[in-house]
Amino acid sequence: MAAVSVCFFLFFSVLFCSSRAKFEPNWSSLDSRPLPEWFDQAKFGIFIHWGVFSVPSFGSEWFWCFWQKQKLQPYIDFMKKNYPPDFQYQDFAPQFTAEFFDAKEWTDIFASSGAKYIVLTTKHHEGFTLWGSKYSWNWNSVDVGPKRDLVHEMSTALRANSDLRLGLYHSLFEWFNPLFEQDAANVFTTNLFPTSKTLPELYELITKYKPEILWSDGDGDAPDSYWNSTGFLAWLYNDSPVRDTVVTNDRWGYGTICKHGGFYTCSDRYLPGHLMKRKWENCMTLDRKSWGYRRNAVLKDYMTIQELVTMLVETVSLGGNLLMNVGPTPDGRIPPLSEERLRQMGSWLQVNGGGIYNTTPWRAQNDSRTPNLWYTFRPQDKIIFAIFLEWPKDGFVVLSEPVPEPGTQVELLGVGPMKWDRAPSGGGLIVHLPPLTPREMPCDWGWTLRLRGAK
Repeated sequence: MAAVSVCFFLFFSVLFCSSRAKFEPNWSSLDSRPLPEWFDQAKFGIFIHWGVFSVPSFGSEWFWCFWQKQKLQPYIDFMKKNYPPDFQYQDFAPQFTAEFFDAKEWTDIFASSGAKYIVLTTKHHEGFTLWGSKYSWNWNSVDVGPKRDLVHEMSTALRANSDLRLGLYHSLFEWFNPLFEQDAANVFTTNLFPTSKTLPELYELITKYKPEILWSDGDGDAPDSYWNSTGFLAWLYNDSPVRDTVVTNDRWGYGTICKHGGFYTCSDRYLPGHLMKRKWENCMTLDRKSWGYRRNAVLKDYMTIQELVTMLVETVSLGGNLLMNVGPTPDGRIPPLSEERLRQMGSWLQVNGGGIYNTTPWRAQNDSRTPNLWYTFRPQDKIIFAIFLEWPKDGFVVLSEPVPEPGTQVELLGVGPMKWDRAPSGGGLIVHLPPLTPREMPCDWGWTLRLRGAK
């Protein structure tokens, strides 16, 4: 019997494995992979740009490139004024200390924002890795600076919080890596850099940290064939430890953006203004001028919470996810203004999250009559959400798109049932809002009506 049972088990194991869809290393096959459902439901994530560029914290996270490659005058003047003539970019690395970095504290802040995933920059275009990569000798956070595996600390803290999923950003190319420069000089007919650096790093990240988002960037104007992107993604989807849940973006080589990948980013701060045929993400940053921390940023450089809520609502109504970036300090702190914005988003989502999470675009995305009014839909419950971003002075809000039925129920989230009348001009509802004092308001910056029994 034991031998029969073992054979029976092996037969069904082989049958199960053979029934798993196998993706071929070409875009036609890879693009046919269904997007894991969790990502579409999540709606809101946090981007973290952190690295050696956080030390000069001037101008942009592209500091090294702008100073040494493009030789922009503000960066040259900054270095002449503040550092000795022989100072090199590598000399910033020991000052990337992260002494105040507490992964649990960061996780608590991110969880309070209502985000469902984070994306940490494990390596930007400068090539410095936030883990002790054996493919980035002496240019990583274990050998230099913090002397700590920051990716491990962040991933461990996140996994202790069941509401947050781990995403890792990784740049394909590096500005000043001599192997990449050699390949570029050969018009990418050689591939020394991806085979010895990029691809080994990617396999290392996936097998060691098991992220559920792999956010690729920085193709260096090289085609996806140079990066062997399709070969790597076939392994990721077929054989990696996260093959069933991992989500990837569209930055896998020159010409792939907004054409191939698990979801589209198309450009930074992308907001298409219409429905897309494929899932997309709006990656944007609190500091309008930089993704990394800037010491000289002023208040007006940061997006207001009203702007952020508006962007979240519009993004979700159009079927996208919002990935909101913060730039920590080189000693490992989330700047207080960034923390305030995150907690404000969380307080808003505590009331209005029903109209954001687990929703899909409705047949109308925004209202044709009332400005700053957006719709989302929960098909499994046949619930329409109408999110209005300005509280009307006349005490009522007109919903032109929904078709009411005699039993339609309207509720203001955080308050309760609302009275409504059928709009006189054919179709739609007039929802009468209560005269609430500022203390009675369920939230600020936007309000959500939940409609049951309307079409």
